[in-house]
Amino acid sequence: MLRSILMGLVAGQRAMTPLAALAGAARRGTLPHDNAEARLLARPLPAAGGVVMAAAEMAGDQMKSAPDRTVLLGLLARAITSGFAGATLAPPKRQLAGAALGIGAAIGSSYAGLAARKWAMRRWGQTATGFVEDAIVLAAANAIANARRARG
Repeated sequence: MLRSILMGLVAGQRAMTPLAALAGAARRGTLPHDNAEARLLARPLPAAGGVVMAAAEMAGDQMKSAPDRTVLLGLLARAITSGFAGATLAPPKRQLAGAALGIGAAIGSSYAGLAARKWAMRRWGQTATGFVEDAIVLAAANAIANARRARG
């Protein structure tokens, strides 16, 4: 269930990145469980859609007119994608709990991430902090999506 929480933390920063990372893992067959969510993301159209939406979100975040991640629609998008991601990464028969953990982590992470980003923007500007945040979020999402479960 840790991976569901961690992916929720990622979704709090970028709503669409978990979908792109999970789609890549699903296409490579590296997701930990064979479930309906993983099978959906392994299909070409949903996989491509996740990647395109993540790229568009990252590009849009660089604009001065980008809304805060804590506006209602932003939180709703994060709740939906983190719930889906949390369910995808959850062990069999624990998808509901995985979804709930992912959503909770995403909502909390949205507020914490916004505060951190505003602090960083005052110091280094919007573009630089946006690129750094995007790189961290993308690397974290891919690491979480492709991590192998420890045995033992």
